[in-house]
Amino acid sequence: MVSHDPEKIFNDKIDREIKIEPEDWMPEAYRKTLIRQISQHAHSEIVGMLPEGNWITRAPSLKRKAILIAKVQDEAGHGLYLYAATETLNITREETINDLHSGKAKYSSIFNYPTITWADIGAIGWLVDGAAIMNQVMLCRTSYGPYARAMVRICKEESFHQRQGFDILLTLSRGSKEQRDMCQDAINRWWWPSLMMFGPHDNDSSHTDQSMKWKIKRMTNDELRQKFVDMIAEQVKILGMTLPDPELKWNEERKHYDFGEINWDEFWNVVKGNGPCNKQRLEARNKAWEEGAWVREAAQAYARKKASGTPSKGSALVAA
Repeated sequence: MVSHDPEKIFNDKIDREIKIEPEDWMPEAYRKTLIRQISQHAHSEIVGMLPEGNWITRAPSLKRKAILIAKVQDEAGHGLYLYAATETLNITREETINDLHSGKAKYSSIFNYPTITWADIGAIGWLVDGAAIMNQVMLCRTSYGPYARAMVRICKEESFHQRQGFDILLTLSRGSKEQRDMCQDAINRWWWPSLMMFGPHDNDSSHTDQSMKWKIKRMTNDELRQKFVDMIAEQVKILGMTLPDPELKWNEERKHYDFGEINWDEFWNVVKGNGPCNKQRLEARNKAWEEGAWVREAAQAYARKKASGTPSKGSALVAA
């Protein structure tokens, strides 16, 4: 007998790995969880443009400038895909952006750290984008259709970003003593914040359990973090560098690397808005939003004119 209970239909789709689409019934808590997660992801892509954009004019060569410009442009596109996915959940893009600008919404804490040297751009690509990919590949199989489809393209582009970052560090690691020291210093500063990107321990996460049941997430914070450590602990050997963790060592019994405890006081301090660049990042985003108002107004005016069938001055001149 076919069930007409919407919640039963929803749960059956989750169990059978059938994507939930915007027109489907969904629990309000599921919708709100997705809005929080996807919009936070979108905010992270947009805010993440700031520390890297800071180095576009100072990149050491024309080739590096062009690559970095393309990367920052990719991040803007990722934000667009994700804001569009959020809009399918009956919330406007302006609402989600206002939540960011007011400080109500969060973004990845990693982007509240400064990019002091060119090596930091390499560390962001290798470690930060590497951590992001670890989480995002899983999201290609998330239960909400628009989010899963957006992640497929995002992951393809992020894989290039990680290679770009590793290439920067590899070049520095084969350079002068000053360049090698710069490489090691960047790894030292970005390693622990990268591990924080996966969020609090599973026992301290208020969202993980339910998100796993709804198959929004496929792996827990600690599972993803362990997988990331295992990957980076091997890759760093190619660079001839070390990770700043004296407790890092291979555990033959577990078949994983053991690693030290994260400074959770620092993590929560940054999440609460007290990181090195929290204030600077939000000020930059609010300034960009205010100064870009005329562009949004012009685009809306053009869209209204096009919808009404009124020809623009340019098209009238061409017709004449």
